[in-house]
Amino acid sequence: MPKKVWIIRSKTLKLSFVLLLGIFIVISGLMMNSSFLPVFSTSEGPAAFYRADIDEKKVALTFNISWGEDKALPILDILKEKDVTAAFFISGAWAERHPEIVERMLEDGHTLGNHGYRYEHYPRLEEKEVISDLNLSHKKIKDVTEQDVKYFRPPHGDINEDVLKIIDNFGYSVVHWSVGGNDWENPGVDTIVQNITDEVKPGDVILLHASDSAKQTSEALPIIIDNIRGANYSFVDIEELISQAETNMEEVR
Repeated sequence: MPKKVWIIRSKTLKLSFVLLLGIFIVISGLMMNSSFLPVFSTSEGPAAFYRADIDEKKVALTFNISWGEDKALPILDILKEKDVTAAFFISGAWAERHPEIVERMLEDGHTLGNHGYRYEHYPRLEEKEVISDLNLSHKKIKDVTEQDVKYFRPPHGDINEDVLKIIDNFGYSVVHWSVGGNDWENPGVDTIVQNITDEVKPGDVILLHASDSAKQTSEALPIIIDNIRGANYSFVDIEELISQAETNMEEVR
């Protein structure tokens, strides 16, 4: 039987105490099954964000990157040519090795987020190891950007209640995704395009990869952008989606 995982879908960044208590009860009950939970930090406590439940045809484009430079630069060129800004979740180790690409991302107006340092599954680490990885990744990214980035995407999208609390204490807002191209599997350009354009809905957060292991993303990207715009969607910053969001809870099986 597939595992049940509770995540929060964005719709107002307001949760009652009772709802939060219920969430944590569910999470606690799933801990033995190593459940995964994306979180979003609100004034009332941890909650999750993976899409905005809105009617306007707006979507946010996001990329994960933790290795290589060959694919990142063509992707940045395409985004600039298409006049699209995105959010790049970068590992601290990658930022340390490629500061010039990070600077290019900022110059082009993209949002940066933390993607950990060692690209480890956080729930498999000891608490002190998670804290160390968060500290190191934050420091390395700040060394390059001179910014305290505020968004976080867990390595592998993997998180549990204990890790949730640690990340929330750091003050990060964690952004997951609602539509992914599975481009890291290199399934073919047409498949990557279809994985996104066939599923996209208003308020979606789209996930692609800019690491060198994703060999077909740069070829699929302009088609994805053109197809989504052709369906009368606009690309907006992740912060704009979050600002329009309300939270509700959804069970994912």
